[in-house]
Amino acid sequence: MPQELKHIRNIGIMAHIDAGKTTTTERILYYTGINYKIGEVHDGTATMDYMVQEQERGITITSAATTVFWDFKGQNYKINIIDTPGHVDFTVEVERSLRVLDGAIAIFCAVGGVEPQSETVWRQADKYNVPRISFINKLDRSGADYFKVIGQIKDKLGANPIPLQIPIGDEDNFTGVVDLITNKAYQWDDESLGAKYFETDIPGDIKETVREYRTRLIEGVAEESDELLEKFMNDPSSITEDEIIEAIRKATLELRITPVLCGSAFKNKGVQLLLDAITAYLPSPEDMEAVTGIHPKTGETDTRKPSVDEYFSSLAFKITTDPYVGKIAFFRVYSGALKAGSYVLNSNTGKRERIARIMQMHANKQNPLETIEAGDIGALVGFKEIRTGDTLCAIDHPIVLETITFPDPVINIAIEPKTQDDVEKLNETLRKLSDEDPTFKVRVDEETGQTIISGMGELHLEILIDRLKREFGIECNQGRPQVAYKEALLNTVEHREVYKKQTGGRGRFADISFEIGPTDKGEPGLQFINQVKGGALPKEYIDAVRKGFEMAMMNGALAGFALNNLKVTLKDGSFHPVDSDQLAFEIAAKLGFRNACKKARLTLLEPIMKLEVSTPDEYIGDVSSDLNKRRGQLEDVTSKYGAQVLRAKVPLAEMFGYVTTLRSITSGRATYSLEFSHFAELPPDLLEKVLYKIKGYVVKVA
Repeated sequence: MPQELKHIRNIGIMAHIDAGKTTTTERILYYTGINYKIGEVHDGTATMDYMVQEQERGITITSAATTVFWDFKGQNYKINIIDTPGHVDFTVEVERSLRVLDGAIAIFCAVGGVEPQSETVWRQADKYNVPRISFINKLDRSGADYFKVIGQIKDKLGANPIPLQIPIGDEDNFTGVVDLITNKAYQWDDESLGAKYFETDIPGDIKETVREYRTRLIEGVAEESDELLEKFMNDPSSITEDEIIEAIRKATLELRITPVLCGSAFKNKGVQLLLDAITAYLPSPEDMEAVTGIHPKTGETDTRKPSVDEYFSSLAFKITTDPYVGKIAFFRVYSGALKAGSYVLNSNTGKRERIARIMQMHANKQNPLETIEAGDIGALVGFKEIRTGDTLCAIDHPIVLETITFPDPVINIAIEPKTQDDVEKLNETLRKLSDEDPTFKVRVDEETGQTIISGMGELHLEILIDRLKREFGIECNQGRPQVAYKEALLNTVEHREVYKKQTGGRGRFADISFEIGPTDKGEPGLQFINQVKGGALPKEYIDAVRKGFEMAMMNGALAGFALNNLKVTLKDGSFHPVDSDQLAFEIAAKLGFRNACKKARLTLLEPIMKLEVSTPDEYIGDVSSDLNKRRGQLEDVTSKYGAQVLRAKVPLAEMFGYVTTLRSITSGRATYSLEFSHFAELPPDLLEKVLYKIKGYVVKVA
């Protein structure tokens, strides 16, 4: 039975690694009646961590979707949940999930507070304007500090956190919460694994704190409208619970505040009130603005409202392969409805697709659906070619929605199958895996013939190589991890390229004059400027020149790495009425790029990583000294829970094997996190060394 749009919630759960995302999701599944027993991450029984690698390592690697139902104030709500990974190597999973979600829960550890990946996912949510609520988890842990974490959310994330609950007790004595809206205390029953909870008296030692924070909450609510302000001035107690909830919801949807709740998912406390908050404060598809796209043929802007009566439009945000049903595409429906067995248009490829089956996902299990409507998230089976970020829409009313952008890989490894029989199978499998994961790239090195795989970090590639062995039965030899450099032009040069080919009969001819150099502000990608005047070249030839440069950028002239950015100014050109065609101009652009690069100054850019190390005080000197040897730039050192937290920027090339060194110099007591920051120019003294390593012979760089 289709759910009313206003009773649907599409939410993601996001956080730093080990903050309790999957544990919280498991409790939600249990309390909503989807699961009859609680799965635990540490036992490898979590429903949402269904991959073997996830169960072994106790981490989430791939985002998993599920659907639950929850009653709030007499209404039944449908909640589509995506549990995302916390490890920075799998940040693609967070990025593509947030692109299609309406709201999010940011989970923070009450001990760790705002950690590096918490900041990354928060910025990703900011990028897509996703309203969110915060859940401060693990209040039963030693060192838990609810109000300190609220302060960090404000200071580090620039958010406006509004506490809606006050914890009762702390650490081992944490027993429940006080709801500031109802002004009631709640405690959970341990025998029923937290399924039952009851109202209790507010403890005397926190009555003053509760009164202070409730007064602040009511004052904030009163500022939301003249009517509430008048009520507040006359009699603050006349403001009803529903009015408070409505005011908080409005401010949350407008991204002005972040409601904060608390609990301990592992100890089964606070999860039901979190579910109430999801339905009360996070948006329904109806609350979202109409989605905007462009008409693929006219290029004009088009919109689709979140309604079943509109033409069908949806976005595929994840592709995965199931051993039993084949390829599965996860998609979010923005408008209209889709029936199983019907045809849709993939407006990115221009091809029709027959949708054999539609399913609702529950981790790695599928429940078939006859129809899916606007505002819902589902999965498709039985298609030919759908990629991550493709728009699926009504055949007679096409639209292209804004696609999803992904970061470039920063690390390479050469791999080869152990047996010759697996060569073809490996190539096919790698193609499948790169379809699933847009941050996983595969290429063949032209000089060595080696297959090079690229990803976001050592763990990312380690998991993929493990999947090759377990899921596909392919044993591989692998090389040492290498840095995925980028190439860059340092100056601007002019060049004219004339491409002629005569082979009897019709030949090929293209003539272009252009200037290439770095982009104006160093922004990644191709900046193409057409200055051809007087119709010297037809539009289709100019488009072919642009395409040629786009392809040439993928294989730089210095060491074969992709260019980070390129500015091309096409100044002039000529063509032959018979011998010229689009392919000739595309080839001319590629040849022109190579020949122009011979005149230009080229360099390599290396990935620079953000490093955060948490270490006991006595090792701070050794850790800093080690980072200096690794060309690290120390940014700051702060105290946090009896340890020193050191932040630095370090080249990725210097960080291989860092975990072993850090364990050695701190007796295994330090922890660290590493994430990509930016690309920076390789120092001149290292450039020739790196090129010698890659090429095997000395390359002189001007």
